[in-house]
Amino acid sequence: QVQLVESGGGLVQPGGSLNLSCVASGFTSGYYAIGWFRRVAGKEREGVSCITSSGERSSYADRPRGRFTISRDNAKNTVLLQIKNLSPDDTGIYSCAARAGNCKRASYFYDDWGQGTQVTVSS
Repeated sequence: QVQLVESGGGLVQPGGSLNLSCVASGFTSGYYAIGWFRRVAGKEREGVSCITSSGERSSYADRPRGRFTISRDNAKNTVLLQIKNLSPDDTGIYSCAARAGNCKRASYFYDDWGQGTQVTVSS
């Protein structure tokens, strides 16, 4: 069974940065994708970024460009999401999810989810 555990959320001031981690285990497929999603106030859950086990990256919510950087540390079975230049609009719950196969933007393609980590941007 795939297990995902997020960490790294917290309170950060506007303009600051955060590094979120997703530790993943239990994959039976050799090729899989891990996506980061977020649910912010007043909006439906949206995809932020995704990376496959082969290192292919997809970015879905990168406005302005360059704020979200996804990477993976295979030795630690961890997918990292760096968020820069945070604003109060980024406040919400950030979750990672996994699926067999390539990256997909929509959350319903993903089978396994972590519990989420809260990100609060406030001065």
